[in-house]
Amino acid sequence: METETTENGTLEHWNPADVKEAFERGDIVMIDVRTPQEFTFERIEGALLAPMQAFQPIHMPGQSDKKIVFFCGSGVRSGKVAKQFLESGVDRAAHMKGGFGAWKDAGFEYTGTDMSTGAPKTMSKSDG
Repeated sequence: METETTENGTLEHWNPADVKEAFERGDIVMIDVRTPQEFTFERIEGALLAPMQAFQPIHMPGQSDKKIVFFCGSGVRSGKVAKQFLESGVDRAAHMKGGFGAWKDAGFEYTGTDMSTGAPKTMSKSDG
């Protein structure tokens, strides 16, 4: 994990492997800030959706038990949301560097859409 000091606090840039490991242990909450359409098409199973266009820091859960790690498609939107979260008064915020694209490139499983049926399907890099 890399960290960046901003005027509002510390921004953590997590790599997909660290996110996956922490998520499997139950140490973090993953929050997807992509659009509902992107989430419907493909998503990380168990991640929550809070689209960037409707993001309100006041409605985020506390981080006393589990840290929040934001992610989007490439890491750009989630970095902006994490900075917005810092501006709301939290001292640390985290996002997944490289976003969902990096997750898929690492070969980690995700739920996609079976294009022949439109049904959800567990996928990995070899499928997509």
